[in-house]
Amino acid sequence: MKKIIALTALCIGCLLPAAAQKFAMVDMEYIMSNIPAYERANEQLNQTSKKWQAEVEALDNQAKTLYKNYQNEAVFLSEAQKKEREQAIVDKEKEASELRKKYFGPQGELYKKRIALIEPIQDEVYNAIKGIAQQRGYQLVLDRATETAGIIFASPSIDISNEVLAKLGYEK
Repeated sequence: MKKIIALTALCIGCLLPAAAQKFAMVDMEYIMSNIPAYERANEQLNQTSKKWQAEVEALDNQAKTLYKNYQNEAVFLSEAQKKEREQAIVDKEKEASELRKKYFGPQGELYKKRIALIEPIQDEVYNAIKGIAQQRGYQLVLDRATETAGIIFASPSIDISNEVLAKLGYEK
């Protein structure tokens, strides 16, 4: 009997603090789309990416052209000339691959540029959300824009996205 009373008291004690927790929700896609600096940074990244992609594709096309020429002329070439042409093709393909890795690899130039342009904006948004959460006593702030959150319903009254934009100086 004492165990049942103790267990009941423990359960009630655990549930009371849970009821007092406050939650909020933000829509990061909405917030970011309303920050002009973020839009400019994304456009700059897209333009840079297209430029670099064109450079890589140009090298790929050069390698393909070398290969086609080699195939057409292979019957007329000596063994030494064949090896020379094959090596030129391999070198051009390797150059294209290295350039692709340099620009688009996991630690490539595009990644570094994205960090330099986007991370300060994300940090500013994070600090604004954190400030509002601390001011209002929220224990948890969810991002409803992410697909992994699994939010089926959220009351618009707990959405603080416009408040975050206002804190950042962007009225909506």
